[in-house]
Amino acid sequence: MKTSSKPGCLASIMNLLGGKPDPVSIHSDADETDVETFPYRVRDDFLSPAEQSFYQVIKSMMGEHLTICSKVSLADIFFVVRPNENRGAFNRINRKHVDFLICDPKTMRPRFAIELDDSSHQRSDREIRDEFVDNVFEAAGLPLIHVPVRSAYNTSELGVLFKQALQQNSENGKPIVSSPAPDQPAQPGQQGVSNRAPFCPKCGQPMVLRTAKNSDKAGQPFYGCVNYPKCREILPANILNNPTQ
Repeated sequence: MKTSSKPGCLASIMNLLGGKPDPVSIHSDADETDVETFPYRVRDDFLSPAEQSFYQVIKSMMGEHLTICSKVSLADIFFVVRPNENRGAFNRINRKHVDFLICDPKTMRPRFAIELDDSSHQRSDREIRDEFVDNVFEAAGLPLIHVPVRSAYNTSELGVLFKQALQQNSENGKPIVSSPAPDQPAQPGQQGVSNRAPFCPKCGQPMVLRTAKNSDKAGQPFYGCVNYPKCREILPANILNNPTQ
């Protein structure tokens, strides 16, 4: 099918009236990448010189053991527990980011984060922002390391900080069992399962008794978080009968 090269109706009318049609209003779909409609270009300074220098240092240290993500939004790292009750919490993190997020290379699960602090972090407004971000990471149990900008970095010192952060992350992942939830009874007929439900160690919400469908544990019960897939915490079905697990 041939495409007509004749001007459209609006263009013809405007020509008869002696005027010029609005280029934005009559452009075709192929022209939608023009500057007036999509005035976007790729930034050359995605990472500042200081961030680029530090990135190369930690990249050489971590190799294939850990994955480095740059400038990640807090809203992509964290989710809000009970969002209907905490409606303003998401907005407080939506436009904030962390300089580097360090993840497990196989699962991309966040292990810890790094803030590279230059002189701007000494401003009063920045100090307030940093304190808020620190509190967010602490509440979520994800370690955050502050590293001052330097012309050169001691990899041994950084290695100690990273090791401590990884250890802290692992400790925060230990199961925590709270008081039972009366409205979360276990499914009947499953041996070793309490008629109570534990609370999620990450969200503090009563967990749900589920049955595994895949892997070698198919058919076995376990407790999963109600916020799945945002929260993938699981606990053994007999956790309340054996709280030391």
